[in-house]
Amino acid sequence: MQRLLASYRAIPQDATVRLAKPTSNLFRARAKTRTKGLDTSGLTNVIAVDAEARTADVAGMCTYEDLVAATLPHGLSPLVVPQLKTITLGGAVTGLGIESASFRNGLPHESVLEMDVLTGTGDVVRASPDENPDLFRAFPNSYGTLGYSVRLKIELEPVKPFVALRHLRFHSLSALIEAMDRIVETGGLNGEPVDYLDGVVFSAEESYLCVGQRSATPGPVSDYTGKQIYYRSIQHDGPTDGAEKHDRLTIHDYLWRWDTDWFWCSRAFGAQNPRIRRWWPRRYRRSSVYWKLIGYDRRFGIADRIEKRNGRPPRERVVQDIEVPIERTVEFLQWFLDTVPIEPIWLCPLRLRDDRDWPLYPIRPHHTYVNVGFWSSVPVGPEEGYTNRMIERKVSDLDGHKSLYSDAYYSPEEFDSLYGGETYKTVKKTYDPDSRFLDLYGKAVGRQ
Repeated sequence: MQRLLASYRAIPQDATVRLAKPTSNLFRARAKTRTKGLDTSGLTNVIAVDAEARTADVAGMCTYEDLVAATLPHGLSPLVVPQLKTITLGGAVTGLGIESASFRNGLPHESVLEMDVLTGTGDVVRASPDENPDLFRAFPNSYGTLGYSVRLKIELEPVKPFVALRHLRFHSLSALIEAMDRIVETGGLNGEPVDYLDGVVFSAEESYLCVGQRSATPGPVSDYTGKQIYYRSIQHDGPTDGAEKHDRLTIHDYLWRWDTDWFWCSRAFGAQNPRIRRWWPRRYRRSSVYWKLIGYDRRFGIADRIEKRNGRPPRERVVQDIEVPIERTVEFLQWFLDTVPIEPIWLCPLRLRDDRDWPLYPIRPHHTYVNVGFWSSVPVGPEEGYTNRMIERKVSDLDGHKSLYSDAYYSPEEFDSLYGGETYKTVKKTYDPDSRFLDLYGKAVGRQ
């Protein structure tokens, strides 16, 4: 904390305060700056795990990889563990996160009991439902523009050593979403409880629900950190809707099942080619390594150079997660598959845990939404961000929202209507009166 506060004081008053961090899970370009950022090097650890109370005190820059490593020996896990190992707890709370427990546990910020936040005034304040509740409620989806969490106290939940999986195949999107809705509403499938739920769409005629159940029963487990690839293991030739394929993973490997191949995006680097995979060291099959490769591409324009050399136009990056109400999900998926040449697509149902208001990401309580994730690129269109703009319009038409970790093109008026508007501005003036941090619109859309 002393180093953090000293680094804050060392930043000139006319300079924007930013983090100095070695990793990032943001996919939008950011303006370069020569100003040295906040020193968060001492805020990367788990402070304490209280197994009896099922809570953890965690430094804001602690990655979920390190957090899970500290909680699993106690038979406990965070209520929601985002898919990529280098996502930090503070990042998931200020920037949102989701995973297959979100249909029953909501979003990561809903499990926060209290947090200490470095504000724009250089003060560290306690934020909870009872202390500075305006900051507590506005912090999720503020992306560091209201402050940075330096310590968070979160709830944990019991887990078992294994997860038993059933992959259900569907031949129509409507049948898949109907089955998803039933599982969310009842918490089970065919009389069995469901603990984890997500899905993958390969095409309009081939989609899957991945249903997970905690298990203490010992037995053989699959390993998708080697030659086998998790998302390919989901596929099977079920002749009827709901036909099942079974699998088992350790709880550790289940939580990180998507990280080894960055869902399916490792194929862009050849890492799924058996000949290349054989020589690709296992310790480098992880999202953080692929992120570095993306960084090199951005720096040197490698992909665009290859496209130009082959006589093809440059490509527009379409890396997004959106949420739409479950009753509008089939409509969005059909439109997307007809309009945007990207596959597969990830699905993850979401339902807020309670009635609390989170003004910067206002979704209805007691209502199911579906997160749709798609991460690739398409040929450029007639204007900058052509495909991303189309997606934004469609999501708004369907009463949905999208995450702000990637490119956004909203007008200021539309952005305010979707992401907090006057509530955000009021809290911003209270905790960052001199605008030491970036403004949310400038950071998310202006790419400052």
